[in-house]
Parts: sequence; C-alpha cells; structure tokens
Amino acid sequence: MSDATRVCRAAILISGGGTNLQAFINAVAAGTLELDIALVLSNKSEAYGLERAKKAGITTACIDHTAFSDREAFDRAMAEQIDEANIDLIVLAGFMRILSPYFVRHYEGRVLNIHPALLPKYPGLDTHRRVLEAGDSEHGSTVHFVTDELDGGPRILAGRLQVRDGETPDELMHRVQSLEHVIYPRAAQLFATGRIRFEDGKTLLDGTHLPEPLIDDF
Repeated sequence: MSDATRVCRAAILISGGGTNLQAFINAVAAGTLELDIALVLSNKSEAYGLERAKKAGITTACIDHTAFSDREAFDRAMAEQIDEANIDLIVLAGFMRILSPYFVRHYEGRVLNIHPALLPKYPGLDTHRRVLEAGDSEHGSTVHFVTDELDGGPRILAGRLQVRDGETPDELMHRVQSLEHVIYPRAAQLFATGRIRFEDGKTLLDGTHLPEPLIDDF
C-alpha cells in the first residue's frame, strides 16, 4: 500500500453462497480484522454472497464470464473493476474460476486463496474423499498466495484437525469449512497489518522466509 496509514482495501471474489465472505464481514465487525472490504465481485448474478455483501453495505459487482471469449478477456474486465476500486488485497472466497496468467501477474503477491487440504497434499478437487480413502489421520485447509501453479503458491497459514473414525466426506467437509472461517480472516489480518508479504516466490513473515505455514490446531 502506498500509504501505510490507510486501512487495507480488499476485493472478495465469489461464485456462490459466500460463507467465507460472511466470516470476513463478521471479523471486521468484531474488530479482529483490520480490513476495508471495498468490493465483492461475482461471476454469477445469482450468487447469494452478493446479498450478504449488500446487507453489510458493501459495494458489489457482477461480471458474467460467459459473455467473454476467453479467460483473459474476462479477467481483464475484472481487473478494470478492481483497479477502479483502488484495491490492495484480493481474496478468493469460493470463486470457481481458474485465473489467467495475466491476472496472476497483474496482482502478484496480492491474491489469497484457501484450499481444503493440508497443502502440498491433495491439490485439486474432492479433497475430503481422497483424505478418507488414503486413511490420513489429519486434514485441514491452507491459505496461500496465488501463483500460476494451481494450489501451489507459497503457504501462509493452515488449520489442522484430526479425522474421526467413521467420518463421511460430507461430515469432514463441514468441519473443515468451520475452521476455514477462522483461519482465512486471520491470514488476511497478517497481510493487512504488513506482517506477511510475497517476495521472490516465497512467503515472508516479519521479513523472514516462512518455509512452512503457520499452523492452527482445531
């Protein structure tokens, strides 16, 4: 941010219900997250997260990705909205689009994502079923910086829990979602207060390389 005294301005990108968005709204209201959620942007007009944002008095925008010829054209339209809002941080919160290299480069070090696994294990989809089938004793979710590598950017913070005997993928999913609502705003707070940053493809915490993510156990 150019002005260190200014509250970090965030754009939150969504495609659906916006439960992680709601966690951010709640954390700001509680005073545990020093963030100005300046824009909520969706690629789907029916996304309930847009209603959550409107109820909280947050500016919203919807850009239909199907109206564009390719990913980059859509991402450039998003970037125009984001840049007009003078955004410092972009938070992917259930945004179901793969970002183009243009977008990732344009906002390098300023985009956060959360993935429902203890990365680098289980990138991609269907993580809860895969964890159970592998017989893992632990599972969780990881907040990381976004790079061109899918779910492969440098990690910041992970929430970890113990897998229960006989647990179903759906039960595990709900427990992981609950911890995500805690760790994602925490990671954003580290960014907003300048404690973490992206440099040379790595996460720095208080100026020192963070080779492994911070861990919160649940």
